[in-house]
Amino acid sequence: MLPRSRTLPPRIHDSVVVVVEAAERDVRRYQQLPQAETKRQTQQQQLQVEKIGEEVDDDGRAKRTGTVWTAASHIITAVIGSGVLSLAWAIAQLGWVVGPAVMLLFALVIYFTSNLLADCYRTGDRRNYTYMDAVKANLGGAKVKVCGCIQYLNLLGVAIGYTIAASISMMAIQRSNCFHASGGKDPCHASSNAYMIIFGVVQVFFSQIPDFDQVWWLSILAAVMSFTYSAVGLSLGAAQVAENGKFAGSAMGVTVGFVTKSGTLVTPAQKVWRNLQALGDIAFAYSYSIILIEIQDTLRSPPPEARTMRKATAISVVVTSVFYLLCGCMGYAAFGDDAPGNLLTGFGFYNPYWLLDVANMAIVVHLVGAYQVYCQPLFAFVERRAERRWPNGLPGGEYEVAVGPSGGWMRCKVSVFRVAWRTCFVAVTTVVAMLLPFFNDVVGILGALGFWPLTVYFPVEMYIAHRRIRRWSTTWVGLQALSLACLVVSVAAAVGSIAGVVLDLKSYRPFRSTY
Repeated sequence: MLPRSRTLPPRIHDSVVVVVEAAERDVRRYQQLPQAETKRQTQQQQLQVEKIGEEVDDDGRAKRTGTVWTAASHIITAVIGSGVLSLAWAIAQLGWVVGPAVMLLFALVIYFTSNLLADCYRTGDRRNYTYMDAVKANLGGAKVKVCGCIQYLNLLGVAIGYTIAASISMMAIQRSNCFHASGGKDPCHASSNAYMIIFGVVQVFFSQIPDFDQVWWLSILAAVMSFTYSAVGLSLGAAQVAENGKFAGSAMGVTVGFVTKSGTLVTPAQKVWRNLQALGDIAFAYSYSIILIEIQDTLRSPPPEARTMRKATAISVVVTSVFYLLCGCMGYAAFGDDAPGNLLTGFGFYNPYWLLDVANMAIVVHLVGAYQVYCQPLFAFVERRAERRWPNGLPGGEYEVAVGPSGGWMRCKVSVFRVAWRTCFVAVTTVVAMLLPFFNDVVGILGALGFWPLTVYFPVEMYIAHRRIRRWSTTWVGLQALSLACLVVSVAAAVGSIAGVVLDLKSYRPFRSTY
């Protein structure tokens, strides 16, 4: 018997074939639906992974966005402090020969040791987020604790010193206007306590910026301000030289027997102390190693962070050296051995008073940013320790806050712990600054003690360990000789700063800083 399909009429047979083929297509489409859905979900997951990869680094942290220019602005903000205006006094103690030579020498030392430190940012494939992390990865042991104590004590001292310096500049504005109004007849005494409190209140707000990478705009603004007041000091010095018609000063600086404007006779012992203090001022004016690793950790990669950091260091050291030499030398050329401790607040100049006000306001704005650049590593250190102490969440929790009308400007997360701890830190630095208004000399001691270990010793030792340099090789001997020479300078500067503190204690009155 023949198959049934062969016995059907052709039209019926064709209809059956079409129905069977349609049924098969439906089955295939039904089977392909889960596969298409799975493929679509896989593609979405891949896109999400790629998006997350664009937002985080190789270690899972937020993507770094820093460039050579943001790093250079951080360095310039940290290095070119209001101390640039005291370099005329430093050169006045050392003279035309030694003063500029010492500046150039320390510029080379800082550039060299900063490059050594930048090479220690990565240990293998692992990044060192802080200076202490780099010391721990390359040296380890008790050196980590010693480094941490020195570094964070220096950062605390810098915060107190900047509070004092900012208040002095704000007082200078008040006194400048007073001198102008009275024609120089009124001594225009003023107290710095109120200005320290104002500066502290401002820092309470800016200290809530979560991390270093988010203060780049404040750092750039501060760098611009540093150029502003440095340019004013330079211009006023050049104008004074033109008015005098000659370059003041001598080859060896202030001589024994010289009587200052305040009536002080320079004795042989004072000449020695002054030279040591000047040496320390110039050395510490360049120092920023305590925050170098933290700055480097903001740089995006590729290219390698060390390569970008070397470029940023070169730019910064050249810019700061040019400004230092111009301001220091021009100030000394204008006033000679009578160069004031600060060209803008020491009233070496009185007019135009409005330009002095602009310059001193620029100093204040710069110090607001510099305070944050130096304190952010300390903030981060304490908060990392707190996160390890409370892994399930910091005390007080975290809340989302809307900024602007109806929250239209931005929304940010606020940590109760961060607000409390950073506010307390600013309050402590402000109170100590009010208690010890001459604390700049104490900061000089901290800087003297921190210059050699943080700027020279640890970078040299880490580089030797990182590169596995053999003992007693030519490179090893050269690095150790550099470290020893800088140790001698650091000790000498500390002795000079201690002598300054002893003199200040003779007229010390707590909470009474009147000028």
